[in-house]
Amino acid sequence: MSINRQIHLVSRPAGEPTTDNFRLVEAPMPAVQEGQVLVRNHYLSLDPYMRGRMNDAKSYADPQPLDQVMMGGTVGEVVESRNPQFKAGDKVVGMGGWQEYQLVDAGQRGVLQKVDTTHIPLSAYLGAVGMPGVTAWYGLTQIIKPKAGETVVVSAASGAVGGAVGQLARARGARAVGIAGGPDKCRYVVEELGFDACIDYKEHRDLKSLSAALKKACPQGIDGHFENVGGMILDAVMLRANAFSRIAMCGMISGYNGEPIPMMAPQLILVNRMKIEGFIVSEHMQLWPEALKELGMMVATGKLKYRESVAEGLAAAPEAFLGLLKGRNFGKQLVKLV
Repeated sequence: MSINRQIHLVSRPAGEPTTDNFRLVEAPMPAVQEGQVLVRNHYLSLDPYMRGRMNDAKSYADPQPLDQVMMGGTVGEVVESRNPQFKAGDKVVGMGGWQEYQLVDAGQRGVLQKVDTTHIPLSAYLGAVGMPGVTAWYGLTQIIKPKAGETVVVSAASGAVGGAVGQLARARGARAVGIAGGPDKCRYVVEELGFDACIDYKEHRDLKSLSAALKKACPQGIDGHFENVGGMILDAVMLRANAFSRIAMCGMISGYNGEPIPMMAPQLILVNRMKIEGFIVSEHMQLWPEALKELGMMVATGKLKYRESVAEGLAAAPEAFLGLLKGRNFGKQLVKLV
């Protein structure tokens, strides 16, 4: 246990990222000082937001520094503690990054949270009962605020965030319509997650076709939309949006490699008196306990379903991340280390 293997970001991508942007390095295992905790990471979380951090550009968060551990969420087990708040064997969630071990100054509030795995699997704290779940909960309950009988559309509906949005909307009496890529994902969204309908965007390559599919799936129009993709999907939703509809802008994965994302008919925002709001879930920490209470209860009782794509071993992280950006994952993308 003298070596800690890590993945570093070593160069900025020009357009699409490649595995050459990353490097597997070996670092000496640090000694645990007073107040610190050493955690063995069991799972790494791979998330679309990481693509934006790879650029050295102005954004809502500082860019990922070069030649340092790639940042990201982790769950694991305390293996050594010199902090009275933690003991060896505690299961914890934090931002340990792409590495096998993390040394944490556990006196800092919120950097490491103990979690209970009695009724909730450890990996779920990176998905349905973690940042993606809270992201879904916030955008739906604080921005879209669906009423019973309203129609909520979700792009990337089979993913960790999108899948939770639809189920939370259904729990509030709304209709949930997903947009996902491929018949397998659409079948999963309807049959396993319980959405009312799901549109396969790969079958609808132009705006007219996608808009017609949305009209069929949403005969009463669209009252709320949770956007993870942008581009043509957003244009099609805008064409079907009702007066006073609400859009929660969570992600724009269609432009993560720097492509422009024009909006075809922005006048519809005015015509329909629409509310469009972007949000970053880490800026609303005061609501996380409320969100996690509902999400945890739903997962523990089997009312919130989710799926995980699991890559094995630290070295698999870069390839799994690139696959996530191309939609090759099915549900929450994780890397299993233990």
